[in-house]
Amino acid sequence: MYTPKHFQLTNEQETISFMQRYSFATIVTATDNVPFATHLPFLVSKRDDKIVLSSHFAKANPQAAEIIGKEILVIFTEPHAYISPKHYEKETNVPTWNYIAVHAYGKATILPEGEQTADLLVQMISNYEAEYLTQWNNLPDEYKQRMMKGIVAFEIIVDDLQGKQKLSQNRSETERENIINALGKSTDTTEAEIGKYMSRLK
Repeated sequence: MYTPKHFQLTNEQETISFMQRYSFATIVTATDNVPFATHLPFLVSKRDDKIVLSSHFAKANPQAAEIIGKEILVIFTEPHAYISPKHYEKETNVPTWNYIAVHAYGKATILPEGEQTADLLVQMISNYEAEYLTQWNNLPDEYKQRMMKGIVAFEIIVDDLQGKQKLSQNRSETERENIINALGKSTDTTEAEIGKYMSRLK
């Protein structure tokens, strides 16, 4: 990912927290120079000082059979905002876009069917809707086994993590304040969120 130095997100814990908050990500692979992408929810965790991304494909998804032995890219991105040049002090300026993105690269391991896949589903339910866990636990085993036979669970050990937060760090303090104030008043939740991230850099 092209990331000028002043836009780099280098704090690992901040990067992990961002991925955990915006965990519906895009997994990208390439076969014969043709890229293929799937949008999936991920669990993001640390294990033995390694960042681990866990999720599952529908078994019918051809990408599920293509992830072994390949370099994989998972893209986490969400809040973003158009930045108008009206916020700048000089007329000779152009519009831009503020955003945060994390690119995680690594290799995948398919989890065995059975206990490890079941454990992953319990972890994902606990993360996304803990209240559903009781209902899941009470479902007939035959039904749950049938559901699990339709997925391919996997995890990725991240070996390269690239973070970018393009939040007007290259602008003057006055211009940044103008942008933060404008975004803070926006009814668009993603714009307002970018304003909050900008405020934290002050």
